[in-house]
Amino acid sequence: MPAYNAAVTLEKTYNEIPFNIVDEVILVDDHSKDHTSEVAKKLGINKVIRHPQNRGYGGNQKTCYKAALESGGDIVVMLHPDYQYTPLLLEAMIYPIAHGLFEVMLGSRILGKGALKGGMPMYKFIANRFLTLFQNIMMNQKLAEYHTGYRAFSKKVLETLPLERNDDDFVFDNEMLGQITMAGFDIGEVTCPTKYFKEASSINFKRSSKYGLGVLRVSVTYRLHKWGLINSKIFQGINK
Repeated sequence: MPAYNAAVTLEKTYNEIPFNIVDEVILVDDHSKDHTSEVAKKLGINKVIRHPQNRGYGGNQKTCYKAALESGGDIVVMLHPDYQYTPLLLEAMIYPIAHGLFEVMLGSRILGKGALKGGMPMYKFIANRFLTLFQNIMMNQKLAEYHTGYRAFSKKVLETLPLERNDDDFVFDNEMLGQITMAGFDIGEVTCPTKYFKEASSINFKRSSKYGLGVLRVSVTYRLHKWGLINSKIFQGINK
């Protein structure tokens, strides 16, 4: 759980986790301004890590995945503690990896009508569709979306990818998917409802624009690296 100011929504998210299939919960508090860490400890979360200073969304994930590997996790799921994605889909996310069908699973808000029905702003929906089309062309993929925060990975994926080379901000997610595609790991998707509400984390228009430009950069970098025209740091050594 990469957490930032999630004290209000954390308990509701935690209570929906199916613990019959989850061995350990790790929460990384990215120097929240509220009582996220305290709430996590009261809930009995196995491992709570608090950054001494804010590292950003990507930096938070780096700590999460490192801690998960150190704990011996075979399948690692990133679940946002802001209750935007339901933990009730954890079984659907985990089983395809456990049975060897995929190495990576994404909870897609675009498959079905979950995005707009859940309150996704129209400008974000349109940007999502445009960026996903561009990324599919550049990366020779057919994903429904690249921008979901609900993701599951096999241990092998996290051990293979050079995640520390990636950005510490939101574009980390797309750099990671680019690395996954470059390494040739198979990606599956499941339909995922989403919720947009006051307490759910969501970046504003300015940061969304910055993120969108970062996504375009990653996609073009991927294609140029694939063609051998550049030698990108984030893709070095992981060609399929």
